[in-house]
Amino acid sequence: MATTDITALIDYYVREKDLTRERVIQALEASFLTAYAKMVPGSERIRNIRAVINTQKGTVKIKADMTVVNDDEMSDAFNEVKLSVVQAAGKNLQPGDTISVNITPKDFGRIAVQTARQTMQQRIRKAEQEMLAEEFRDRIGELVTGTVVRYEKGDVVVKVEKFEGIVPPKQRIPGEEYNKDDRMRFYIQEVRDGVRGNELILSRSHPNLVRRLFESEVQEIADHTVEILNIVREPGYRTKMVVRSEDPNVDPVGACVGMRGTRVKSVVNVLSREKIDILEYTDDKAVMVTESLAPIEPVKVIVDEEARVVTVLVEDDKAAAKAKGRKGQNVRLTARLISTPEQRWDVRVEPYNEQTKVESEARKGADELSAQLGVTDSLAAAMISAGFTSVDVIASYAQEEDLMEALLISEDEARDIIAKAKALC
Repeated sequence: MATTDITALIDYYVREKDLTRERVIQALEASFLTAYAKMVPGSERIRNIRAVINTQKGTVKIKADMTVVNDDEMSDAFNEVKLSVVQAAGKNLQPGDTISVNITPKDFGRIAVQTARQTMQQRIRKAEQEMLAEEFRDRIGELVTGTVVRYEKGDVVVKVEKFEGIVPPKQRIPGEEYNKDDRMRFYIQEVRDGVRGNELILSRSHPNLVRRLFESEVQEIADHTVEILNIVREPGYRTKMVVRSEDPNVDPVGACVGMRGTRVKSVVNVLSREKIDILEYTDDKAVMVTESLAPIEPVKVIVDEEARVVTVLVEDDKAAAKAKGRKGQNVRLTARLISTPEQRWDVRVEPYNEQTKVESEARKGADELSAQLGVTDSLAAAMISAGFTSVDVIASYAQEEDLMEALLISEDEARDIIAKAKALC
């Protein structure tokens, strides 16, 4: 390989792949060692072998560090050299010393160059992957801007800085188009060891993409005056975000929305017009659900702590459909919004008709009985169903046998309920 060949090859990869000269030379040296292994049978037995490239002279040599041994003690021609050979070369060495020996075959050049060219791409790819891992492993969770390059095996390939990342189907916004040269913002999800080596996984669907976008748009979030507590999202359709501020002078929702909606509009535009609902945190689940389903105004909101269900009663079927949203999306997101990893809640929307009115009144009566008599919600509901609708009714008319039969409870429990009812009257 001529000087210009080596120099041109190194310069090409440095320029086109944006790799350091040191990494390219390392890759080229590894390629020459591969070529040597194919040419010399048994070369895998050489313990300390290396390729040495002189980019100025345009030469490559294969060298090995060998141990000097007495002529009659030589047993390993791959790793030992005779003392007489060393002395003949004018080297003042003793048995046990190490010497660097040039073991380059005479016809190494032509075959080595051909093999090196074939394996160089693989070596460069490995070097790129190592650099990618070094660059992005500590940046997982960041927001980056990238340019769409192409589709490859179902993934969208994106140029991020000097590297390529991929956006798998699950990390894309449904219905969003990814055209060549489109510039978009992405969330760095992970650097994983895939079938193609280290892969930079980017996301457009992750909830934290919304978080990072608001952090970049809203100074109050960036400086922690406003805190994002929770984000739930159905990518491409709707996001719900809960915020709060410890500063009484700061409106957390207003800070995120911005003057005339400029801040939230900027985020919406990045997310291909995805709807974003921003709510201020409260531990009152009825209020949170009401705010989440706005602009629908409920007739009544019933919170069942035991069953972890929030029932929202609205005027009619039309209002119920609007509150539920497209394919129940609004209700699903609202339920996720008020849930925690420890407690999963359900949200139900129903029209307020005669049946729900009766059920609502029964539920209200059961709540009152439960509080007054100190019984469980389910037992109080059973009392209402059996006609024992108030403390007065129980105190005046209930017999122990009636309660035992209707509620399937013991005589002692029935006697205790009657005694409590009479004490309240």
